[in-house]
Amino acid sequence: MNRQRRFLLVCALCLALGLLGVYLLGRLEPYQETLEHGPAPEARANPYLAAEHFLRRQGLQVQRADSLQQLSSLPSAGQTLLLLGDRQRMTPRQTDRLLEWAAKGGHLLFVAERLWDEETGVSGDLLLDRLGIQQYQSDALDEEDGEAEAGAGAGDAPAEPLEEANRYPQLTQLYLENETAPAYIEFDTDFHLYDAQNRAHAWANSGAATHMLQLYHGDGLISVLSDAWIWRNDKIDQYDNAWLLWYLSQDSAVTLLYRADRDGLASLLLRHFPLALTALGLLLVLGLWHVGMRQGPLQPAASRARRQLREHLRGSADFLLRRSGQHSLLQALQQDIQRRARQRHPGFERLGVADQWQLLSRLSRLPPRAISQAMRPLPQQRLAAADFTRQVAHLQTLRNAL
Repeated sequence: MNRQRRFLLVCALCLALGLLGVYLLGRLEPYQETLEHGPAPEARANPYLAAEHFLRRQGLQVQRADSLQQLSSLPSAGQTLLLLGDRQRMTPRQTDRLLEWAAKGGHLLFVAERLWDEETGVSGDLLLDRLGIQQYQSDALDEEDGEAEAGAGAGDAPAEPLEEANRYPQLTQLYLENETAPAYIEFDTDFHLYDAQNRAHAWANSGAATHMLQLYHGDGLISVLSDAWIWRNDKIDQYDNAWLLWYLSQDSAVTLLYRADRDGLASLLLRHFPLALTALGLLLVLGLWHVGMRQGPLQPAASRARRQLREHLRGSADFLLRRSGQHSLLQALQQDIQRRARQRHPGFERLGVADQWQLLSRLSRLPPRAISQAMRPLPQQRLAAADFTRQVAHLQTLRNAL
């Protein structure tokens, strides 16, 4: 192939590839795809992380507290304390410190944790019992009580139209003064708060239950909620949940307390050093097993030099002698001699005793006296050691001769 044809072939190939590329580019369509990686580790570890960011965007100063120990250095005036953590192990002394902090001008907001027990007259929630607030299941309320407590108010709020109150019965409605439309919050309608001492000056209700109460305490303010799930990362952006958080904490610095009690040493070690604790437990078990009491003294291992066939035979014979006795061993030898005689002379068992002895003498070539000493009947009494040994020797000599 000359140079001109080769050049034309290369040009044609390039043209074909170019046309193919133009065709493929014309068929391609751009698209966007969003990959969901889930919440970040910080969001998974802190269910109220979105609430913190929201308050900071509103220009509020927000900080976290690890325990109630920081309450001694926390000022009361101009401060809102959001107590959102578990309070099951809160002590009466800690409860008094919280209420004293609020009475000095602070705003304490906490979540009711226990239901009221009619039999004992307490709920077990120290804060609720001190303030005279009771929490019930909503389905346990009487229909008349639900109708009497229906609606919502804050201060001297105007009465809302009936159709507005019943528009969203599953949502909590909060009316403010000089406002015609309520704010809607998605509280859990399974719980109801009741002000037994009639101290609350503001509240927020759904169609069948009360979910927020506010009461003055000394120079401060206390807000009680039936639940704080409305401010979790997956709920705060729904309805007016975020607005309620801003409304309750406006014009103040905010401290969020997720844990009302400090972890003990055991729980901290278990959380941060599980492998070390496991190794320590195994080491302790092995140590106890090593120093534990034994059932008896240790027996030294026998030397391999003494493990001979003669000792095994002697041990077996001693065992049989103790277990079966002298007569059993001697009878076994006599039966073995008779078995060998039957093998060498058929019809041996039909002969008389004297004829058997004569035949044994002829087969073994031993004198009749030796046969008589070996095959004579055994006495009933126990033989002496020398007589027993002599009798065994006679039987062994006769059996070996056969």
